[in-house]
Amino acid sequence: MAPAVSGSVIAYEDIFEVIDRDPDGKKFDKVSRFRCRSQFEADLEIDINVDIYKLDVGTRFTLVLSPTLSLDGTPEDPSYDQTGKETLASSYDYVMYGKVFKKEDENAGGIQKTTVIASFGGLLMRIKADPKNLQEVDIDNRVYVLIRKIA
Repeated sequence: MAPAVSGSVIAYEDIFEVIDRDPDGKKFDKVSRFRCRSQFEADLEIDINVDIYKLDVGTRFTLVLSPTLSLDGTPEDPSYDQTGKETLASSYDYVMYGKVFKKEDENAGGIQKTTVIASFGGLLMRIKADPKNLQEVDIDNRVYVLIRKIA
């Protein structure tokens, strides 16, 4: 069971289903790009190290973006030591840390969408969703992406 988490700790959360793997061909041995769609019509493309974490087409998972792993929302600092402590990561299978480098709003046919692109040590993530769902995520934010498969 997931620990109780303050609402301010989670900047974005949604449930996605993998709809395609490596749609443009496999470029790296240990990394695959997954194209996913959420129940709330958000689109996600994310690079995953498949040696560490396996995803298949049809797999459903929860994805969370958070600025911190601390359950009380305490900001990260270079001396942060989580050894022996329960953190947000304790409830997830796969965690990456990176930085948001692009955020764009668009209006296509009267439908507002926001696109956020982040890099996690070179592994990329692009989320395109309703602007109100991504309002807590901005350019230059340091974020954790946390993933947990749904049985």
